Amino acid sequence: MTPVQSRVAAVLTATASVATLIATASVATLIATASVAMVCVNVWVTARLPQPSYTPLPFSPEDVAGVAFPILGALLVFQRPRLVIGWLLCLGGLCSALNSLTINLALLDAGHRLLPQEAVWTVAGVSWKLAILFLVVLLPLLYPDGRPPSPRWRALVWVSVAVLCADVLLMDLMPLAGQRYTSSGPHPLRFSLDMLTNAIMILAFASLAVRFRRAGREERRQILWTLIALATVIVPWVIGNPVWWLTSFTIPLVPVAITFSVLRHRLYGIDTLITRTLVGAGLVGVIGGVYVAVGTASSLFLSDVDRIGGLVAALCAGVFFHPMRRLLQRGADRLLYGGRGDPVALAAGLGRRLQRIAPEAGLSAALDVLRDGLAVTGAGVRFQGGWPEEVTVGTLEEVTRDIRLVWHGEPVGRLLIGPPGARRLPAAHNERVIAALTPYVADAAHAVRLVGALRRSRERIVTTREEERRRLRRDLHDGLGQSLSGMAMAINAARISLRTSPETAERMLGELRSGMDSVTGDIRHLVYGLRPPALDDLGLAGAVAEMAGPGVTVEVRGELPGLPAATEVAAYRIAQEALTNARRHAGAATVRVSLERGEDDLSVRVRDDGIGLPSGRRSGVGLASMRERAAELGGTCVITTPTEGGTVVEAILPVNLNVEI
Repeated sequence: MTPVQSRVAAVLTATASVATLIATASVATLIATASVAMVCVNVWVTARLPQPSYTPLPFSPEDVAGVAFPILGALLVFQRPRLVIGWLLCLGGLCSALNSLTINLALLDAGHRLLPQEAVWTVAGVSWKLAILFLVVLLPLLYPDGRPPSPRWRALVWVSVAVLCADVLLMDLMPLAGQRYTSSGPHPLRFSLDMLTNAIMILAFASLAVRFRRAGREERRQILWTLIALATVIVPWVIGNPVWWLTSFTIPLVPVAITFSVLRHRLYGIDTLITRTLVGAGLVGVIGGVYVAVGTASSLFLSDVDRIGGLVAALCAGVFFHPMRRLLQRGADRLLYGGRGDPVALAAGLGRRLQRIAPEAGLSAALDVLRDGLAVTGAGVRFQGGWPEEVTVGTLEEVTRDIRLVWHGEPVGRLLIGPPGARRLPAAHNERVIAALTPYVADAAHAVRLVGALRRSRERIVTTREEERRRLRRDLHDGLGQSLSGMAMAINAARISLRTSPETAERMLGELRSGMDSVTGDIRHLVYGLRPPALDDLGLAGAVAEMAGPGVTVEVRGELPGLPAATEVAAYRIAQEALTNARRHAGAATVRVSLERGEDDLSVRVRDDGIGLPSGRRSGVGLASMRERAAELGGTCVITTPTEGGTVVEAILPVNLNVEI
């Protein structure tokens, strides 16, 4: 095919599609227009008939269906012309309008006989059966995607069509058999067809339950909206007189719910609507019952003080309000979400569970409760910086929600939530559960990070201690030990040479003296590496001031003498590292060091006015060593950048030590 032929074919295909759409929209518009016109004529005919006893309105529920169903069905056809649901709404509404019009015409013409009564009643009967077929059988069977729940349900469609044809044949071709009653009671054949029709309608609605059980979350929302709308029609219909006429106002909710749910896939808040409806209805019933019961009792026993009785009734109803609301809310949550559907109960149970387990196991427990409350396949936490390793509960092959976890302003990681399972509703319930449990997950994740950091710190401390011991052993053995051995050999040689060659002995003793100076320097170096000598000579404040040098302000509060040696060394090394960073990296003009002795701790605070910590920084060896020195003693070290700029290093070190290393 040449390019020109391809373009022509594409244009013809597009033209055919547009023509099909125009024809489809025209047919739907024609059906809706005809239905509305018949309803208008029927309202005019109804005004000339006696007012029926079942409704105070000038129109019937069938008239409302004849307007609402075709109009919204036509709207659905415009948006989804290939979806059969819109056509069912149009045709069902048209048949409903035709049924109501033909019945009223037959009643209006009953005394004049201007119309063929048998034909009019036949049209009324056939239109009613068609309305049942379209709206009560096919619509629930094919809703919401235009296909039955499974191929096995197609047999129900053919059975319903066969029953409809049989019923029409009874009315048209077999008038006697088509009568509903005979002199001896219900006609057996007609009674059987009626029972079969009722069974078909029940099975059609049962298909919605089957589809709901197998459906995904979006299709479940679609079905729920329609079921809620159907309940507003079925409840007055079951009650019957004197509230049957209320269906005239609730019938439009059914096509509205169907159209809305088909055109809007992502429907949120349906479970909130159900729970609030259940809770509200329960409160009205219970509180009203309590008020009536107390009011009745007061009228019997306190007839002379009826005002006090009314007050007592109101107080009793108020006392029952809050407990009943909580009880009904939990009952509605249990009905929709199962035994653990109350977010408040989930949070309370998780809080009690976290108190009984180790901190490192708290995150798995929190994620397990979250997964159960949301009914998802899995949940996990991905930590900030990539450590510790990601913690996952369940199967997390796909992530549908990614929530940022923050603990007191500090990012902890990301909460990952998998896709929901098939046993509960998502929507607003999910948001309540996430809002209730996310703080617990953040706390547990922070605890896991602290435990991991503490474990790593202890491992580094142990490693550093063993490395230091190895270095001391090597220095003592290879350096000081070898020097002392050499000196011992030199002494022996000098003793041998002392009598025979005094000059050689004197030279060897001179070299030995120089060697002793070198050994003394090595020993001093080893000692200084274990503990800065300035701490013993000048104390902590003097050693820090000497190490800081000019231009650095050192403030001391409290009595520093008598501090544990480990606390003094840690404070000195932290201050030394903070001052080194301020000079090398911060570009600070002024630096202030503060040492404050508290009752149980020593605070070391180093603040500068430099450039501060860069965003997205990674802790280097110096910053990590300060934290590790504080953690080694059971203290803390925090490095922050204030809003006014600069860097603040603040370490809190205990002074009552009971540390085993």
